[in-house]
Amino acid sequence: YYIQRVIEDPEWSLATVPHLTELCLQHIIHNFEKNPILDHLLPEHQRKVLDRLSTGLPLTVTANLISDEDYWKRCCTERWQVCDISNYGDSWKRMFFERHLENILKCFIPNTTNPNQVLELIPLCKDYVRKLEVDQFLPPVKVDQKEERDDLSDTGSDFGLGEVSTHHYDLGVLITALPHLEELHLTYGVKDCGMNFEWNLFNFTHQDCCNLAVAVKMCHNLKVFKLTRSRVDDDKTRLLVSNLLDHPCLVELNLSHNLIRDKGAQAVGKLINRSRLETLNLCNNQIRHLGAQALAQALAENSTLTSLNLRLNCVEDEGGEAIGRALLTNTTLKSIHLGSNNLSEPTATLFSQVLAQNTTLTSINFSCNHLGLDGGKQLLEGLADNKALTEFDLRLAEVGQETEYLIHQMVWANREAAWLGALRHPPSKPL
Repeated sequence: YYIQRVIEDPEWSLATVPHLTELCLQHIIHNFEKNPILDHLLPEHQRKVLDRLSTGLPLTVTANLISDEDYWKRCCTERWQVCDISNYGDSWKRMFFERHLENILKCFIPNTTNPNQVLELIPLCKDYVRKLEVDQFLPPVKVDQKEERDDLSDTGSDFGLGEVSTHHYDLGVLITALPHLEELHLTYGVKDCGMNFEWNLFNFTHQDCCNLAVAVKMCHNLKVFKLTRSRVDDDKTRLLVSNLLDHPCLVELNLSHNLIRDKGAQAVGKLINRSRLETLNLCNNQIRHLGAQALAQALAENSTLTSLNLRLNCVEDEGGEAIGRALLTNTTLKSIHLGSNNLSEPTATLFSQVLAQNTTLTSINFSCNHLGLDGGKQLLEGLADNKALTEFDLRLAEVGQETEYLIHQMVWANREAAWLGALRHPPSKPL
């Protein structure tokens, strides 16, 4: 007798055999670095390849070939924990290249790091970089730290009197090769130095300033330039300004948290009327009344500046009154910050006239001054017929609680009226 039996694998199925197309795509993905085939694939096959490509592929392969935002999103999120593309024009690719370039610059050690790390990246990122924010520049490695410490006295080291040749990376070749660069935010210093702190780590040298000034002058599309917390003094300010005069595109300059005194402010005053500046920030410097008077003279003639920040200086009443007189004729400035400038009643008296006549200013900040009760009352009188001011900060200005409350009520009414007016007459959309 013969018994016929059929033995089958219950888990066997034709579905487990990959299609030839799938095998081809796997081969393309596996060999993409050597043979980056993408444009010749059908759209649905391109999608499968891009979704499975490694984010560790060399930029020489991916930079100018892959424009898919989902791929660059994976590159960003796998590398950085916080990723907000709203600061990068809602572009993941732009975010990746800007942050990648910034990281290289922050870790660059002159005379140690190979400059080709930056130079070779230029042709790959030049079409995507529009803003650079570099908050650290490392100095060269010291050859003999003990010998250098002996040469510098303790006093010189503490106060930065002995400038050592610790020039930083020269940005000239880089930023002049970035045709779309519009914003440059720089801070010359070292982050997280801990117990290794030395003033020489925060030396923005004269040579650094020369290199940067020439580079910024050649960066014709630059709109925003910020150089903060870098110990920029009067001489360096004048050098920078001399290269920014008549700049075709610069609309915002931020030199806050530096060492700028009156001569530096006088140089900036010349820049105001020789450029298209709209926003100027000189917060936390050492500007006194002479520098404020130079800025005021420029304000009286200027027709482009809309925002001026002089917080944390010491212009006192001579400077405050000069600025007030300029605002009696200026018809462009919308916001001014004079907080913490040792101002008192004379400045408040003149600004009461400004409030009565000026119809352009929408924001004034007098916080942390000594305007006094009488000064507050005069400001209140000047504000009686003002319909333009929508922000008025008088915190810790010693004007009195009642006066501050009444001023707040009047400013709030102006703000509501402006809001209702905007609802009735929305701005027309460009064609």
